[in-house]
Amino acid sequence: MGNWVVNHWFSVLFLATWLGLNVFLFVHAFLSYEKADKYYYTREILGSALAWARASARCLNFNSMLILLPVCRNLLSFLRGTCSFCRCTLRKQLDHNLTFHKLVAYMICLHTAIHIIAHLFNFEHYSRSRQDTDGSLASILSTLSHQEKGEGSWLNPIQSPNMTVEYLTFTSIAGLTGVIITIALVLMVTSAMEFIRRSYFEVFWYTHHIFIIYFIGLGIHGIGGIVRGQTEESLNESHPHRCAESFKHWDDHDSHCKHPRFEGLPAESCKWILAPGVLYIFERILRFYRSQQKVVITKVVMHPSKVLELQMNKRGFSMEVGQYIFVNCPSISYLEWHPFTLTSAPEEDFFSIHIRAAGDWTENLIRAFEQQQSPIPRIEVDGPFGTVSEDVFQYEVAVLVGAGIGVTPFASILKSIWYKFQREDHNLKTQTAGHAALNFDKATDILTGLKQKTSFGRPMWDNEFSTIANAHPRSVVGVFLCGPQTLAKSLSKRCHQYSSLDPRKVQFYFNKENF
Repeated sequence: MGNWVVNHWFSVLFLATWLGLNVFLFVHAFLSYEKADKYYYTREILGSALAWARASARCLNFNSMLILLPVCRNLLSFLRGTCSFCRCTLRKQLDHNLTFHKLVAYMICLHTAIHIIAHLFNFEHYSRSRQDTDGSLASILSTLSHQEKGEGSWLNPIQSPNMTVEYLTFTSIAGLTGVIITIALVLMVTSAMEFIRRSYFEVFWYTHHIFIIYFIGLGIHGIGGIVRGQTEESLNESHPHRCAESFKHWDDHDSHCKHPRFEGLPAESCKWILAPGVLYIFERILRFYRSQQKVVITKVVMHPSKVLELQMNKRGFSMEVGQYIFVNCPSISYLEWHPFTLTSAPEEDFFSIHIRAAGDWTENLIRAFEQQQSPIPRIEVDGPFGTVSEDVFQYEVAVLVGAGIGVTPFASILKSIWYKFQREDHNLKTQTAGHAALNFDKATDILTGLKQKTSFGRPMWDNEFSTIANAHPRSVVGVFLCGPQTLAKSLSKRCHQYSSLDPRKVQFYFNKENF
């Protein structure tokens, strides 16, 4: 339980830090716009809705900066395989990249809702103050654009009592891009729901690439400067603490207070998203270059239950156990790339994947190879990319759990264990390697090619964990899963339950594949 607790609390600490930064940025921005003299006159029209809109915008920018990093797969593979500080507990946090990606997306949705609601109030306040004729400070500020010439004179973007909120929304840069950004976000989030992503992957794939529109819109959203504050020169000349109460005398020649002048707030979004945007573009260029390298299909095998095995070669391709690749077939779709776990071992002179019919794209691919066309369909490959299964040989005992086609990540591992055992690799920590070489019979496993066939079925988990804990009382046990979330919860619970409080005794580490 000791190591499990360390990993658990490190994850909690990471999330707490992220949440803490969100809270800090929100409160800091809120207080800045709620208290700063620069926005004194702006608050006269908008009230606290100004601070709510700007604080949520700050957090939107922060999370938009983060949203792309968890899906920079080359960066994650580099951190996983190269950086010495990404070992053990720190390295395991990389396995939660997609979970963090989703959490950041939820945070973006939350602050988008706050931002929209706040601006609905802002636009309503702008409209009312422009139509008021009661001679209040808000109404005077709203008509400044007509009283003085010059870009710096106006504060209210609604320039006449007849201008509607709808007109302002669809004719201003901020309003129009705000609508586009919101529609893009709604489409991306709804199409990423588990049901749609699993059943209609193509819908998820194409719709998720609207993120390009989202980021372009976000980058130019603030250019129009629709929310304004008093200029520094005007603050020094006519500070609101001196001049706000005497606003009716601003036109007097002998008055020391002049009409305040205003400027649009500088666009902030570009500053937040520029660096991760450049990093992501570099990532995509690298992946495109790598995907254009020629792939030679050396063998095609049709297995029962409509499972297609492709064995391939590619110059410079190097893999580790448990890694995955993205596959594209231009004759089916130029744009769709689907992830598949490598089922070959690093020791073999080819790399392979197993593809099960699960949707239009996979069915079309299997059909194309079943028809034995000449020439066979061209395949493009991007990868490989690292996963949690790369750590399997760091454990003395490994438990591999696969559900359905989820057994494929472990084919690579079992094959590699067999090769290492045959070559008497003394660096292999795993004690259970003997099972891959003993108990020979004539039949071989469909996935691994091992003479020790994979056992299929649903085990009694309590019995299995209890047996392992008793057989290896002082070992570190890695439990690896490629399967549904319900099974993940069950295994994670038992890893916690059967890990000893004494860190010197048996410890179970839970690891789940994420694509």
